[in-house]
Amino acid sequence: MGGTFGPLLLIGSMLLLVVLGVPIAYAIGIASLITALYVGIPMEAILLKVSDGVDNFSLLAIPFFVFAGALMAQGGMAWRLVNFANIFVGFIRGGLAMVNILASMFFGGISGSSVADVSSIGSILIPMMKKEGYDDEFSVNITITSATQGIVIPPSHNAVIYSYAAGGAVSIASLFLAGFIPGVMIGVSLMVLSFIMSTRRNYPKGKMVPLREAVRISGQAVLGLVTVIIIVGGVIGGIFTATESSAIAVVYAFVVTLFVYRDFKLVQLPGLLHGVVKTVCIVMILIGFAAGFAYLMALMQVPAKATKFFLSISDNKYVILALINVMLLVLGTIMDMAPLLLICTPIMLPVVKAFGVSPVHFGIIMMLNLSIGLVTPPVGSTLFVGCAIGDVSIEKVSRALWPFWLSMFAILMLVTYFPFFSMWIPTVFGKF
Repeated sequence: MGGTFGPLLLIGSMLLLVVLGVPIAYAIGIASLITALYVGIPMEAILLKVSDGVDNFSLLAIPFFVFAGALMAQGGMAWRLVNFANIFVGFIRGGLAMVNILASMFFGGISGSSVADVSSIGSILIPMMKKEGYDDEFSVNITITSATQGIVIPPSHNAVIYSYAAGGAVSIASLFLAGFIPGVMIGVSLMVLSFIMSTRRNYPKGKMVPLREAVRISGQAVLGLVTVIIIVGGVIGGIFTATESSAIAVVYAFVVTLFVYRDFKLVQLPGLLHGVVKTVCIVMILIGFAAGFAYLMALMQVPAKATKFFLSISDNKYVILALINVMLLVLGTIMDMAPLLLICTPIMLPVVKAFGVSPVHFGIIMMLNLSIGLVTPPVGSTLFVGCAIGDVSIEKVSRALWPFWLSMFAILMLVTYFPFFSMWIPTVFGKF
């Protein structure tokens, strides 16, 4: 259906609208309607698919994840995690950079959002690092790249989106487990890089935290980290679904921030809910229109044609993975992560499955790959937020980005070509 021109019209019109400045969700929706008219599909059929796209119980996990992360961010969790991370790495040369990375690792497990991470951790540590003599661009770059850990370290709402885009055939629990090691690998690689750069530039190191103070700080931080245990442990253990565990996490986060930390007041709740609703509405509109888009791609056999195309190029799995990585790296510089997951997964997943690549493994590859796009100009949302907080120009930060970018790229290559890193934990837990 639609011949060769149909898929070209669908994808080409969407890209044209994005270039013209139309928001990506509406660009997907308009492109779908234009293509439906061209191939003779009733408008009602597309609108029904859009409605069905958001009528999915598993998607309820997304607003709860966002709500729990927002509660912890506004409830004083960020600076408690900074103090907690300082216990372990603050005394090393370039200690504040190390603290930044480790705190992001912890916070990413709570919020699952790189932008939320930069907004919370960055607003604390970027000014602090600049005051201690760290270069402006170094402070911003270490913040934005370490924030991408939250994309793959569970719980990540991007894992829910990928599972949905894969037709629900990929277990969210498996994706959560598969993200642990790659997420930690990003953190470790950035720590090694920051130590080398800090030593060469003679950045300062902090002092050891006294034992009594360390115990007090740890006690406060652990209460917040229990949120991760509730979500990840509940899903992996089969006690809750992802939706149920995220809802319980919201209740727990509300109790901790309101009655234990006491940094969050009820008067702040309307403003917080307003921000959560705005974020969730954007995501759900995108998911709905992407469902109509995916329906048209399936009707026009785009996934099958893509598989045939890649098979015509090479029958080598590693060559195909390299081509897909290059494609995603390029797309990640011009589009945000969620729309790319929704658009590319239905096309690329059948291709890699034809070469024997696990859908779980490919999900982690996609999330790692697209997380690099979040810090890469010209459309790196995490980059923009970090530059705004650090009051540094995007051009200056981008020029100094390359060692951090290469560090993340190296981890992407390791995870792509050595499935052990993403598949070992799911295999041990019997989730693969």
